[in-house]
Amino acid sequence: MILGIIPARYASSRFPGKPLVEINGVSMIERVYKEASKAKTLDYVVVATDDERIFEHVKAFGGNVVMTSSNHPSGTDRCYEAFKKVKGDFNYIINIQGDEPFINPEQIDELGGVCKGQTELATQMIKVDKHEFLFDMGEVKIVLNKDNEALYFSRMVIPYIKGVDEKEWHKHHDYYRHVGMYAYRSDVLYAITSLKVSSLEKAESLEQLRWLEAGYKIKCVETLYDSHCIDTPEDIERVLRLIAK
Repeated sequence: MILGIIPARYASSRFPGKPLVEINGVSMIERVYKEASKAKTLDYVVVATDDERIFEHVKAFGGNVVMTSSNHPSGTDRCYEAFKKVKGDFNYIINIQGDEPFINPEQIDELGGVCKGQTELATQMIKVDKHEFLFDMGEVKIVLNKDNEALYFSRMVIPYIKGVDEKEWHKHHDYYRHVGMYAYRSDVLYAITSLKVSSLEKAESLEQLRWLEAGYKIKCVETLYDSHCIDTPEDIERVLRLIAK
C-alpha cells in the first residue's frame, strides 16, 4: 500500500499563506489534493500541516488532514510524523509537493510504479534540452549510474565536457534535472529522519545528499511532466500562461 502525503506550511518567506491562495476560485492545496487523489497507485492521500487555518480548510472541502509540528526542518520530517499518525499498513510513502497545483496524477503514478520491495528511495527527473536550464543554479542536476540510481545531485553542471562549448554540452551528454517528488520505503523513511545533517547536504543545501552519504540508493524515474512550482505570487500568472499554451 502507498500513502500520499502533501506537506503544507502556512509560513513562507516569499509567499505567506501560499496553500490557501486561490487560483481561478480554487485554493492551491485543494487543487493539489484533488489531482493527487486521482493517482491510481495511491491508496490514501492526506495533507500534513502545522497551521489550523489550513487544517480547517482541508476539512471543509472534504480532504484528509493531520496536524504536525511546526519545528520540522524539511518536508521529509513532516511526512514521517504524518505517516505515524495515519492508520494503515503502508509500505511506501510519496511526498507530493503542496505548491504544484497543476501536478498530473500520471506523474505520481510514474513514481508509484517503482515502489516495489527493493526500492529504498525514489524521485523523478526530466531531461535537460536547453542550455539555460543546464546552467541555472536553481535547477538541481543528477548524475546517474547504469541503473538510473543517483550518484550525486548538484546545482553545478556535472559532468564537465572537455573541448566543447558550454552552450552545446546538453547535445553531447544526457543531462537530467531533478523533479522534487520523493517516494520512501516506510522503514527507510524512519531511518533517514534519524540521520544527522551531512557535509554535502550543507554545501549544496540538498537533503537527498544526506541519504546518499549514508549509503542509501535513490532510484530516479524519468518523466515528461515538467514541474511548475509556485514560489511567489508572480509565479501564479506565469504558470497559468504555461498551462494555457
